[in-house]
Amino acid sequence: MKRIAIVNQKGGVGKTTTAVNLAAFLAAHRRVLLVDLDPQANASSGLGINGAKGVYTLLIGDEEPHSLLVPISPQFDLLPANSDLVGANVELGDQPGRLREALSALEDRHDLILIDAPPSLGPLTLNALVAAEGLIVPVQAEYYALEGIANLLRTVDEVRAAWNPTLRLLGVLITMFDPRTLLSQQVEANLRAHLKDQVFWTVIPRNVRLAEAPSYAQPIALYAPTSSGAHAYRRLAEEVLRRVQEA
Repeated sequence: MKRIAIVNQKGGVGKTTTAVNLAAFLAAHRRVLLVDLDPQANASSGLGINGAKGVYTLLIGDEEPHSLLVPISPQFDLLPANSDLVGANVELGDQPGRLREALSALEDRHDLILIDAPPSLGPLTLNALVAAEGLIVPVQAEYYALEGIANLLRTVDEVRAAWNPTLRLLGVLITMFDPRTLLSQQVEANLRAHLKDQVFWTVIPRNVRLAEAPSYAQPIALYAPTSSGAHAYRRLAEEVLRRVQEA
């Protein structure tokens, strides 16, 4: 398993936070490419990259693919997004496999490719699901979490049947967890009861350092390496590597 999409059609669940920080910790073990597929470009701006050519240029085939990569660290590259990507929602309507084709030119120098999909189930997210082999679904510890996952997994089943039979759920990730609240505890219990080992054992806590890090254009591994958020994403990276190896 090499290409992993991080997807949830609901916004505000820690999807981009997960994409950036998981990529940074995975880069301690593997050569990682993070693809910012969200027109809001939060993964790019959270790493200090604004307005650079990137994934949209890759999709339309205008330039040599490797020239579009932005190095973040020796083993961590970013394929950034900018406002041009808004137009891709229209242009990719009948090309669900375009991203998969485009990424094939970048696979040679990376062990893992993470795709940060937008918070919707539109053409860009569909391209992410068709391109991916594994799927990580971040869910906030809130009341409607299980219902949202059920809707997404139905879409995944349709994608698997029509375009990508190799796609599998790598894991559901509980984010913004507050152990002091009964709601967080109940949501975790319900998710584990229904999805069992499909839920990552690692849980991402509510942590102010995680919220602050993007404003300093740094992943949590650099901004606050001893924080609870950093410890959680470090454990998640180790768990993801184990699951990838077992896939």
